[in-house]
Amino acid sequence: MEEGLTYITLRDRPELMTEAAEWFHEKWKVPKEAYISCMEDYLSGKTEYGWYLCLKDGRIVSGMGVIENDFHERKDLFPNVCAVYTEKGMRGRGIAGRLLDMTVRDMRKKGISPLYLVTDHTGFYERYGWEYLTDVRCDGGEISRLYIHR
Repeated sequence: MEEGLTYITLRDRPELMTEAAEWFHEKWKVPKEAYISCMEDYLSGKTEYGWYLCLKDGRIVSGMGVIENDFHERKDLFPNVCAVYTEKGMRGRGIAGRLLDMTVRDMRKKGISPLYLVTDHTGFYERYGWEYLTDVRCDGGEISRLYIHR
């Protein structure tokens, strides 16, 4: 594991909630309030769907969350890993893969499995045990790939 990197859940560092919501908003343009609402539900124990971060020198460099549905028509396929992002300068170091593994392990420990994930990427998620399941229509009308981790 790369020196200077710390992998945490938001419950480990709840004081990062606003910063994390702003970071995810900046990356995905989903309203910050939507992230805050999901994060508050997680921090209060209303849900076990978590938020996972990688910090380098205290700064967020990668993250992802787990939510009920990631803006697609297949509401029966849940929960979904969402908002997967690693800063461009930090890519290619296995950071997202470690966060994905951490997320799967944490959810499985809570009895939550399988997980689903919507993406246009091919080849990346398969390296971490994800399998292509089907195409789905997203809320914006576009078709994306839906993966499953069993």
